[in-house]
Amino acid sequence: MTDYKSTLNLPSTSFAMKANLAQREPGFVKKWQSENLYQQIRQARAGQKTFILHDGPPYANGDIHLGHAVNKILKDIIVKSKTLSGFDAPYVPGWDCHGLPIEHRVEKKVGKAGVKVDFKTFRQKCRDYAAKQVEGQKKDFIRLGVLGEWDNPYLTMDKKYEADIIRALGKIIENGHLQKGYKPVYWSVVGGSALAEAEVEYQDKTSFAIDVKFPVVDVAACLTLFGSDEPAESISVVIWTTTPWTLPANQAVSLNANVDYALVKADDDYLIVAQALASSVAARGGYENVAVVATVAGAQLENTLLKHPFYDRQVPVILGDHVTTDAGTGCVHTAPDHGVDDFNVSNKYGIETLNYLDDSGVYRAQVPLFAGEHVYKVDEKILAVLRERNALLAEEKITHSYPHCWRTKTPLIFRATPQWFISLTKSGLQDKVMASVDQVQWVPGWGKARIESMLGNSPDWCISRQRTWGAPIALFVHKESQDLHPNTPALIEQVAQLVEAEGMDAWFDLVPATLLAEDADQYVKVTDTLDVWFDSGVSHFAVLEARDNLSVPADLYLEGSDQHRGWFQSSLKTSLAIRNAPPYKTVLTHGFLVDEQGKKLSKSGDNAVPPQEVLNELGADILRLWACGTDFSGEMSASKDILKRSADSYRRIRNTARFLLGNLFDFDPVQHSVAAGQLLGLDAWAVARTAQLQEQLRSDCDNYQFHLFYQKLHNFCSVELGGFYLDIIKDRLYTTQADSLVRRSAQTAMHIIVESLVRWIAPVLSFTADEIWQALPAAPRESSVFLSHYYDVPSVSADMEYWQALAGVKSAVNKVLEDQRNQGVVGGGLTAAVTLYADGDLLAKLQQLDDELRFVLITSGAAVAPLAEAGASAVGTDISNLKVAVVKAAGNKCVRCYHVLEDVGTSTEHPEICGRCQINVAGEGESRAHA
Repeated sequence: MTDYKSTLNLPSTSFAMKANLAQREPGFVKKWQSENLYQQIRQARAGQKTFILHDGPPYANGDIHLGHAVNKILKDIIVKSKTLSGFDAPYVPGWDCHGLPIEHRVEKKVGKAGVKVDFKTFRQKCRDYAAKQVEGQKKDFIRLGVLGEWDNPYLTMDKKYEADIIRALGKIIENGHLQKGYKPVYWSVVGGSALAEAEVEYQDKTSFAIDVKFPVVDVAACLTLFGSDEPAESISVVIWTTTPWTLPANQAVSLNANVDYALVKADDDYLIVAQALASSVAARGGYENVAVVATVAGAQLENTLLKHPFYDRQVPVILGDHVTTDAGTGCVHTAPDHGVDDFNVSNKYGIETLNYLDDSGVYRAQVPLFAGEHVYKVDEKILAVLRERNALLAEEKITHSYPHCWRTKTPLIFRATPQWFISLTKSGLQDKVMASVDQVQWVPGWGKARIESMLGNSPDWCISRQRTWGAPIALFVHKESQDLHPNTPALIEQVAQLVEAEGMDAWFDLVPATLLAEDADQYVKVTDTLDVWFDSGVSHFAVLEARDNLSVPADLYLEGSDQHRGWFQSSLKTSLAIRNAPPYKTVLTHGFLVDEQGKKLSKSGDNAVPPQEVLNELGADILRLWACGTDFSGEMSASKDILKRSADSYRRIRNTARFLLGNLFDFDPVQHSVAAGQLLGLDAWAVARTAQLQEQLRSDCDNYQFHLFYQKLHNFCSVELGGFYLDIIKDRLYTTQADSLVRRSAQTAMHIIVESLVRWIAPVLSFTADEIWQALPAAPRESSVFLSHYYDVPSVSADMEYWQALAGVKSAVNKVLEDQRNQGVVGGGLTAAVTLYADGDLLAKLQQLDDELRFVLITSGAAVAPLAEAGASAVGTDISNLKVAVVKAAGNKCVRCYHVLEDVGTSTEHPEICGRCQINVAGEGESRAHA
C-alpha cells in the first residue's frame, strides 16, 4: 500500500522555540554582552537623526520593585522601536546616589558621622554602599532585556557629575535666581534636615484638635469696639489648632479683615470667634446658653492685645488673607517659626521668629515649661498646662492628612531656619516656568494640568540640606553680611575643577585661604549640602549637555506620575534657571501599580509582585508583554494571576511564529519567492494586511499607545492569522506539490509576515525576537534584529474589503458548524458539506470563489445559492443576509488530505486518495487563483 503521508509537506520540527524562557533568557543576555550589541547598534545608527530618551535616575537603595521594572521596560520598548525606525536612539541609564536614606543605612552600620566615625570616612562608606546598590539594580535591569550604556551610566556621585552640579549652581547664581533667607521650611526632626516640597508625602495622622482661649488685655476697650455695654469681666479670642506643640512659639492671633466676628455670651463666658462659626465653637465647648451680643469686621479688632495662654507675654491681633471660615474658629494661632502663612503675615507686622527648637525637634534650654521636651511627645504636657490655666476650651482627637518625610515616613514640622532657596519670584522665574509648560507635549494630556497645579502652588525651592552625604553648596559667604564673595563665578569653577579631580571631599577638606588668599579671614565656607532633587534635576546639564552622543532638550522624559512633584518639576525649574528653556520636548507619565482589587502594590506587603520572582518563574518577555499590554495612562493592575494570563497571550504570539517558521523549512527567499503580481488572492491579502498593520503598529509606538499596539498584534496572531489565514492555507502547505506556485505563494506571504512580525515584537518580546531572528530562512540580513529596520513589505494589489467580508462569513459558518457538531449532525468541518444562501453583493463575492470556497471554509463541500432558495434546514447567522445549510459530506475520506469526496476510490492506481491529491502526487499539481 502506498505511503501517501510521505508525500505531504509537513512542517519542520527543527525550530522548537522552547518555552522555558526563565532558563533560556540569561543566555541571550550573555550573548548580547559578549557581542557588544549595544555598541553595534550605536555604530549602525551613527549619523542618523537622533532620538534622546533621558533616563530619570532611580534611587540607589534596595532591590528594584515592579514599578522600576515597568519604567525601564517602557523606556526600552520606545528606544528599540525608534531604532527600528532608523533613529540613533542612545540610552544612558542613571542613578541618584546622594541623600538621607543612604545616610541612614550607613549610620546603622558604622554609626553617626562626627560621633562614631569621621565625616570623610562616613562619606566614603556612603559612596561604597551606593555603588553596591547600583550594581545590584543594574544586574536586574539588564536581566529584563534592557539595552543601554550599562558600562558607562551616569551616577550623581561620580566626580564629574558632582563637579557639574556645582557648575549648574553657579549658572543659576549668575542668572540671579539664588537667595538666602530665614523662612519656615519642612523640617525632618528624624533626619535633622530641611526638606523640599518634592520630598513630602501626606499620610493620615491622629492629632489633638483643641480650642484655646486667649484673654483680651483691655476688656473695656474691646467692649467699646463692639459697641456693647455687657458687664463682661473677661473676654477671650478663641483659636483652634491641631498642632499644640507650636503654642509656645505663638506671637499673634490672625483674623481676616473682611470677616464678621461675633462677641458671644456662652453661659458665663464671653468669646470672640467668626460669626459663621459661633455655633460650632459653642457646641465644642459644651455651652448650653449661647447668644451673639454684637459683631464687628475683623479690621476693627486689629492690634487688640491678648494674653498668651500660659506665658507672661502679650500678643497682638493681626490681619491676614490666609484666614478663612472653612473650619475652626476664624481666629488663627500665629507662630512665625512654624508656618509659611504665619511667617509672612508676621513679617508685615515686624514680628520675628523665636527659634525655640533645635535641629532634633527638642525645645531649647531657655524655653519656659517645656525645655528638653520633644515636639512628638509634648502635646499632652501642653494640654495639661492649658487646663491648669483654664485656657483649654475644648479638645478632641482627629485623624487628618499630615505631611510626612517620604523617605523616613515620619511626621514633619515647619521650622524657620536660614536656608538657601531658588527664588521663583526673583527675576520672574515662576512666570517663565509656568509659560514653558505650553512648550511641552504632556502624555497623557492630564499631565499638563497636574504639573501646572503643582508649579502654581510651589513655594521658593529650598535647596539646602544639613546632611553629610550630598553635593556641597560650594559657596563662600561674608562672616558679617552673609553676602556671597564677589568673585563667586570664578570660585565656582575652581572648586568644580577640584571636585572633578578629587570628589566632593575636595570641598570639605578645602582651606579657604587656598582660594581666597587675604579674603580668607572675612569669608566662611557654606557647609550645607544640596537637595538631592537638585542633583538629579540638573542631569540635563550634567548628562545631556555634557555627553557627545546626547543633546538638550531631550525628546522624551518618561517616569511615574509622582515625578510631577519630583524630577519633572526640578528638571524644569533648573533648566529655566540655567538656559531659559525646558529640558524636554515630551513628558510621558505612567500610573501607579495596583493589585486586582485596586490596592496599591506594596513592596513588602502581601500583594507584592517582586520582578525577580517573575523573571525566575515566567521570564522577562512575559513581564515585558504585560507592561506593553497595560494602559499605563492610569493605574496599572498587576498580580501573579494577571501575569500568567499574559503568558497565555505570549504563547499565542510564539506559536504563530513557530507555525510560520516551521512551514518555511524548505523555503529560500531568493529562489522561491513569488512575485507580488503572481500571489494568490488570499496571499496578496495577507501581505497587504501585513503592510497595513505595520503602519498602524508604528503609529501606535510613535504615539506611545502600546496597549493598542498589543491589542492589534494579538488580534492579528489569534484572529486574522490563527483563525483565518493560516487555518486556510494549511491544506495548500501540506498537500500541494512542494515547489508549486500555490504553495510557494503561501510561503512567500508567510515569509513576509514573519520577517515583519519579528521586528514588530523585538522592542517588546526581545528574547523571543532574537530567537526567531536566528531561525529565519537564510538571507542577507543584519546579525541581530536590533540592528535591523522595519521590514520593507512589498506593495501588492489586494481587495481588502473582499477578504474581510469572507473572514466574517467563515466565522459565521464556523458557529453553525460547531452547533451542528454538538447536535451530532456532523463531526469536524471536513465531514461536512455546506450550502451558503446569500443575496446582493455578498452572493457575488461568494460566487467568485467557485470550488475554492470549500478551502476557505475548510469543509469538504461548499455551494452557493440565492437567499430566496433557502429551505427550512438553512440556519440564520450573525450576518443578516446569510443562511447556512449543513449536511454530511458524501463520499469517502481521503487518507492524504482528509477531505470527504465522492471521487475517493474511483482510481484503481490510487484508491485511497481523492482526485486532487492524485494530481498533486503523480500529476502536474493543482492550480488555484484565490485560496
